[in-house]
Amino acid sequence: MTQGLPRKIKLAFIAQALIASVALCLFVTALGLAVRQTVVNQASKHEAQRFWTQQADHPESTLLHGRFFQTYFVPPDGGFDVLPPTVRDLPRGLNQLAFDRFVYVDDRPQGRFVVAVDTELIDMVILLTAAGALLFALMTSYLMAWLTYRTTKRMVTPVSWLSDIVARWDPRAPDTSAIRSSRLPPDVGSEVRQLTGALTGLADRVTDFVQRERDFTRDASHELRTPLTVIRVATDLMLADPDASERQLRSLARVQRAGRDMEAVIDAFLVLAREAEIEPLSEEFDVREVIAHEVARVQPLLVGRPIQLEVSDHGAPKLFAPPHVLAVMIGNLLGNAVRFTDAGRIELQLTPESIEVRDTGIGMTPETLMKAFDPFYRGDSGHQEGRGMGLSIVRRLGERFGWPVSLDSEPGKGTVATIRFA
Repeated sequence: MTQGLPRKIKLAFIAQALIASVALCLFVTALGLAVRQTVVNQASKHEAQRFWTQQADHPESTLLHGRFFQTYFVPPDGGFDVLPPTVRDLPRGLNQLAFDRFVYVDDRPQGRFVVAVDTELIDMVILLTAAGALLFALMTSYLMAWLTYRTTKRMVTPVSWLSDIVARWDPRAPDTSAIRSSRLPPDVGSEVRQLTGALTGLADRVTDFVQRERDFTRDASHELRTPLTVIRVATDLMLADPDASERQLRSLARVQRAGRDMEAVIDAFLVLAREAEIEPLSEEFDVREVIAHEVARVQPLLVGRPIQLEVSDHGAPKLFAPPHVLAVMIGNLLGNAVRFTDAGRIELQLTPESIEVRDTGIGMTPETLMKAFDPFYRGDSGHQEGRGMGLSIVRRLGERFGWPVSLDSEPGKGTVATIRFA
């Protein structure tokens, strides 16, 4: 990871050098061809001018022939037989018959002068010159690219070193001692020093924030539980009063259930607020007992309502975890099933791998199902109970303990909530 940026820079320089090499080769090739044609054209014109000048002074002068060129002269009255068949009908000017063969034709009133040029020697000279220039240019380009890469790598190395240090930080207690100003490498630039200063300040603020969260969790655990304990004890005493009326007893029972629900929510929030490495107190427990307890808690809510609540046990497992966490999850799912089912059936299916809570309630549309786990989202405003936090807490607790939660629902047909034990 830390070598990602230097490697990318290296690949960028290699790609740049290759592209420059290809472009330079194409340019040198095109330039060589243009130079060759220009040299042949100018040399042929010069030879024609020399011939016409010499012809005017010495009509009997002979034509020049060599290893790489031949000249021909055709008088005005004809005699084209002296020309090779391939050049007899060529137009005036420079003509290319093959890659290395050019023919220059100059027509004047005195006759036609033809120069046939073989560019083998010119090609060799241009090739050697171009190859030398190209090799020098490529070596210079590669050398400059390598020097630039080395310089850039030295500039990037402190950033890679810094990213490696930060990647090893504990997010709850980042150790900034390694990036203090006194311990930075001597060749780091001002930008890296500014970055380390910003990271050090950020780490200090994160440490303070984590400490405040830990203090809040500890204080909230004490301050919130104390009044709930008072409420529970007081309601227990009032429920034991033989003179309490039936109406008072029902109200006190509702107060007790609300208090227990509040304690469960506090437990859930405190579990979620703890660090992942600090596990809450766990014990081996039977899932059946948790299910039975939560079913008993919701039974009073079904009195007088046409709803049948059943538990189907197909081999409920034993788990090693905090039992109250599973109780909070089941309690929220059962509470939703009771709240959104006006008539019909609620069933809990227990298997060694999962728990399913099925109901025949109002169900959810696909749009509502996509947002069901969002905090404070309530898909049905007609049911005033609840604040939209239940499913969000259930999912977060499931993720915390490796018990993924899923929903399957259809409007008018009900909902199936599944907790799987990974």
